[in-house]
Amino acid sequence: MSQLVLGIDVGTTSVKVVIVQKQTQAILANQSKDTQANVPSDLGIEGNKQDVPKILSALHNCLSRLPKDLLRQVGSIGICGQMHGVTLWKLPNECSYKENGEFKLDIDKDKVSNLYTWQDGRCDTDFLKSLPKSKSHLAVHTGYGCATLFWFAKNKPEKLKKYDKCGTMQDLVVSLLSANDDVKMSTQNAASWGYFLTETNQWDNDALSSGGFPFHLLPAEILMPGQTAGTLAHTWFGIPAGTTIGVALGDLQSSVFALLKQPTDAVLNISTSAQLAFVRPTFKPETNSELQKIEYFPYFGDKYLAVAASLNGGNTLATFVKSLQQWTLELGFSVPQSKVWNKLIALGTDDSSISDMTIIPTLLGERYDPDQTASVTGITLDTLNLGNIFRALCSGIIKNLHDMISRDELKSAGITRIVGNGSGLVRNPVLQKEVSHWYNLPLEFGNTGDAALGAALATIESNLDR
Repeated sequence: MSQLVLGIDVGTTSVKVVIVQKQTQAILANQSKDTQANVPSDLGIEGNKQDVPKILSALHNCLSRLPKDLLRQVGSIGICGQMHGVTLWKLPNECSYKENGEFKLDIDKDKVSNLYTWQDGRCDTDFLKSLPKSKSHLAVHTGYGCATLFWFAKNKPEKLKKYDKCGTMQDLVVSLLSANDDVKMSTQNAASWGYFLTETNQWDNDALSSGGFPFHLLPAEILMPGQTAGTLAHTWFGIPAGTTIGVALGDLQSSVFALLKQPTDAVLNISTSAQLAFVRPTFKPETNSELQKIEYFPYFGDKYLAVAASLNGGNTLATFVKSLQQWTLELGFSVPQSKVWNKLIALGTDDSSISDMTIIPTLLGERYDPDQTASVTGITLDTLNLGNIFRALCSGIIKNLHDMISRDELKSAGITRIVGNGSGLVRNPVLQKEVSHWYNLPLEFGNTGDAALGAALATIESNLDR
């Protein structure tokens, strides 16, 4: 029995891979690569899609840089990736690509659609209201797989006729590696699409059928996290053919799994977006009549993850930095982004930058309120400086999460510590100060919250290669 596990995270902007020692859970090797896969949408800013072959190429590149002697000892593979998004494909009878005589993970462009990501905004409020009501306790938002498929069925049905399968990006990776004819999806990814009944682990067939949904495209087999989705069809960079592959997981659940050490921990992740999550082992799903600020997604076993998922995190700060950079350029100066970031953090860290200015940072709205906009109040002659503005913006991002899950709600759930993760939080001491201010709980950082590590650890927990 092999003692090494490969973990893969197919993220929104990058791919990460790790090789983990099974007994010690130590990371022996890791690689990452930006996918640079975004492609212009014909819907402008309302659409958000990515080039699937570019994502696969980034994963191929990561594997090629891992030590071959370690890859040959891999006994199981755990895969996770960005939730909610959907891609469609139609595989030929033989889909085995070679590079220098070795198997290459790839797919022809004419056999796969773009990946329509969780950031896709084509399903506006009116369209979402027109969809059939689901018995699921989870609401359906724009960027969710089932909503996107409904949109294509109603607006571009010819697009769907080109394909016979669909799944998340990580589901496609599993299908390609295992050469599975049928798509196998985990409860985690299925729930992230909407129209999924978590108590019975099946699609809400009645609601989908009543709306003219392209039901034949949906993955027919839903597996619990930790179950086997298939085996490696070809030797892959030395990993033996026949190696067990677990069903693809959600990146949020995998990231939390890598970080949570105690049931009294909550995990705060701020990267592109922001999420605050903790485990609720006794949650019982009920149909919700309106959009909720806290959503409950399947975790591992019979547990649920209580999640406040904000669309506004590091992306909001990045937008502010880019705006500053553009303003200085218009004034005739060129300032590198790194210098802008460093100056803002230095100014904002000083507690003299605290003011009565309030910034509501919801540039992208929120899933529970898509039409919400950003605003600034409390501006005075004394607060129009960069330190005050940046501190207020960071405070607004954390307060926005606090409005979803408050300090009192965490404490009533028995949470005694917040574990921080994500580059947006780890690299920004101003955000860290605001977390301490709003939640008044210890904030600590784990060694790593990489979802790739979580996918590997979940595989170890499941003993897939025993």
